[in-house]
Amino acid sequence: MTSVILTTSPTFATIGGLSERIAADGYTLVRFPQVDAGYMEALASASFLVAGLPPVDAATIAAAPHLKGILKHGFGLDSIDIDAASRAGLAVTSTPGANAQAVAELALGAIFALSRNTVAGHESVAQGGWHRRRGREVAGCTLGILGFGQIGQRLARIARGVGMQVMAHDAYPVPDAAREIGVELVAFDTLLARADHLSLHISGGPSSTGLIGSQALARIKPGACLLNFARGSIVDLDALAHALGSGHLGGAALDAFVEEPPDISHAIFALPNTLFSPHSGADTAESIQRMGAMVYEDIQTLAHGHWPDRTVNTAAAGRSSGPAG
Repeated sequence: MTSVILTTSPTFATIGGLSERIAADGYTLVRFPQVDAGYMEALASASFLVAGLPPVDAATIAAAPHLKGILKHGFGLDSIDIDAASRAGLAVTSTPGANAQAVAELALGAIFALSRNTVAGHESVAQGGWHRRRGREVAGCTLGILGFGQIGQRLARIARGVGMQVMAHDAYPVPDAAREIGVELVAFDTLLARADHLSLHISGGPSSTGLIGSQALARIKPGACLLNFARGSIVDLDALAHALGSGHLGGAALDAFVEEPPDISHAIFALPNTLFSPHSGADTAESIQRMGAMVYEDIQTLAHGHWPDRTVNTAAAGRSSGPAG
């Protein structure tokens, strides 16, 4: 019987010849860009689920009796019920570091765009105007990074390369990496108070929901810019719109939203000092190729009866009836 790889990621195996390799190895790849009734039916014959942004909850897992593993095409696992997967004896994997360069580059690009009013300048010229707005050089500014994992560290390296001072806060600090890159590790409140640009790179989930709300925004340095290339749930959008509209913040760049696509009737979308992108931090050819290769490597490991090294719920291997390595 042919093994079915079902994916909700729109970019999995779309470049680099991976889809051809999958077919040559005898797998059937089934794509579901939208989660609907057909998707739930298809789960019944799926051996592997390559997860994009749609949630993988207990009901999803229950509908897939032949599943061997859930493989995140990306890094953030907040959309996957890992406890439910563990109870079902399923390995859950992700692709740590595969999209770090892509997200870091987009975040730095947003810093430049906000600092030099790039969007407003483009719109002025495109509409027949010639309105020049004075900006600020990035060199010499302080970048604050909330979440000093692989993305945060990569952003710190390239920010240091363009002359920025960098500080970071992380619940689980890595002082060796901070010293090697030249990053000051600081308390959360210090990060808010001193950063000219505050870039968010923490995981989603209950512990971070609403973390950047009205109280945190009030403590951010006046005139600073906020960048969210993590999860939409981290930022209170109403409070952010107020902070921007009042002039307390100098700008914001958002790549992630609670609902995607977002409701553009929200007040924030009418503000001039903003930059939006459609959750595209990882959308580079190189990142997609790296993620796909890592996912398929883990699929092959599972197919041979072992749990991949990138499994995040390894403790479940000892009590599962599924594949154990």
